[in-house]
Amino acid sequence: MAIRNLINLESVSKAFDIKPLLLSVSLGIAEGERIGVVGRNGGGKSTLLKVLAGVEDVDSGRVSRGANVRIGMLSQTDSAAPGSSVRDVVLGDAETHVWASNIEVRDVLHGLFGGFGDEILDRNFHSLSGGERRRVNLAKLLIDELDLLLLDEPTNHLDVEGVAWLANHLKTRTTLSVVVITHDRWFLDEVSENIWELQGETGEVKQYEGGYSAYVLSKAERQRQVGVENNKREMLVRKELAWLRRGAPARTAKPKFRIEAANTLIENEPPIRNDAELLNFATNRLGKTVYECQHISVAAGEKQLLDDVYWNIGPGDRIGIIGVNGSGKTTLMRTLAGEAKVSGGKLVTGITVKSAFLSQHLTELNPEWRVLEAVEHVAKYVEIGSGKELSASQLCERLGFDRESQWTPVGDLSGGERRRLQLTRLLMESPNVLLLDEPTNDFDVETLTALEDVLDTFAGTLLVISHDRYFLERVCNRFVGLMGDGTLRDLPGGVDEYLRLRAQNEVDQEVVEIRPTVSSAALARDAKKEIAKIEKQIEKVRAQETDLHLAQQEFASDHEKLAEVMKELAIVAARIEELEEQWMLTSSLYEQHSQPQ
Repeated sequence: MAIRNLINLESVSKAFDIKPLLLSVSLGIAEGERIGVVGRNGGGKSTLLKVLAGVEDVDSGRVSRGANVRIGMLSQTDSAAPGSSVRDVVLGDAETHVWASNIEVRDVLHGLFGGFGDEILDRNFHSLSGGERRRVNLAKLLIDELDLLLLDEPTNHLDVEGVAWLANHLKTRTTLSVVVITHDRWFLDEVSENIWELQGETGEVKQYEGGYSAYVLSKAERQRQVGVENNKREMLVRKELAWLRRGAPARTAKPKFRIEAANTLIENEPPIRNDAELLNFATNRLGKTVYECQHISVAAGEKQLLDDVYWNIGPGDRIGIIGVNGSGKTTLMRTLAGEAKVSGGKLVTGITVKSAFLSQHLTELNPEWRVLEAVEHVAKYVEIGSGKELSASQLCERLGFDRESQWTPVGDLSGGERRRLQLTRLLMESPNVLLLDEPTNDFDVETLTALEDVLDTFAGTLLVISHDRYFLERVCNRFVGLMGDGTLRDLPGGVDEYLRLRAQNEVDQEVVEIRPTVSSAALARDAKKEIAKIEKQIEKVRAQETDLHLAQQEFASDHEKLAEVMKELAIVAARIEELEEQWMLTSSLYEQHSQPQ
């Protein structure tokens, strides 16, 4: 049977102002094809998806679509009619007995929402956080009968478990064509069979066969053939290839490329990190004690997140923290950073610890400062180990701010660029402990590679929360998991072990559900009351947030008052995050005990 062609682009060009995003691009998508799209931020990736979907017109060339091709797109903006519930958006007017008897629909709802009870489906769409809205729209697309799925950053706001579920789900949909923009390289490797790389400078699109790992090899091989040496970008590609080939977790058998070619390219490439040298330097900077958690308990409001945890963090440790949403990862990080207190036990912090905490909330800076000026306000030079120093300009350049963009006003930066600037400023403080909460948000693949290179030289203790599995495995060598039951567990088997434990936990819960206890109904009633209480608290705090945003506009030209408002906004944002964690945990408890016995 002939494979159906869904979309063809013939000599398509599209420009934004005078910048060519697509220039004479010719591409095609066939039935069942899986394509990953990579390229620098602002290079036209989202525009390409909009052209494929037919929501953006082209300046020249031709876009042809097959007859009756059904296309769905997950974009960066989400919308629904006023008053819509999650049920309205995802299931429309489908009768409950119709969708509930469909195993594929139930699998999607369980995979993205953790269940399909009324307390989940009846929530108002517009009351949800941005991440929750994205899950809702993704669920709708996965349930719809489509031929082509266009996904713009689908793994944003999904935890490690959610990303693994989505990858597995898409792999089972063999006739569904998928084009995905994502900076999640593990997801690209799992899902993609071809890679399209947008060349932002020229408007071209280069095609590579295979997933992300194969793309890295092919790119390095192309560079070798044209004799490219000494270019920083190309050196990073070879370094990444060396990591992939020398035993990257779960990838030694995965890449679809010739092993001989890969080994030839990396034979002179040194190890990505000199762990012994870094540990020695870290010990000299930190001594023997960094953090000692002595039977600590951690709470968010009245909700206990961690209970009786003993955990020792030493000099030079590089630890990835994984956990279900609402398990307390961010609260734990804030506790270590000194922004929150333990509710029980004792936290001992080494006297030499100088920590820097990258939170999910951006720090407001003077919008008139230039990028380099904002960094030099912290320091002009930073020591990176072994007696080596980098200037503020050099560190900016390593994190994607070239000489020209270093003179960009802070007020003109995008969200991803502001986050890069925030990280650059933290590194200029010369910390010996780095606490990174979702550091990869809004970064393109090239910037992620550069960040990994910088962290490879960090001679201190590193703790990372991230849903980006590739990044975690690349920069960390130890993993711990917050299992959602108040425990913190060491994970010698890394992310794979965490996913196995979570899957086993779900099986155990199913066994408990078919052996109901007398207290289940009471627990459900208590949980429902607690949910209502938390929702009122969220509504109240969000009202405070709205007032502060208005004050922010009012005092835009008064830097002192604006700074006070921004400080209050940060506190309110942290409180909202804590309340949402409580809501997730309590909703999970309610769902567990409210199912019909």
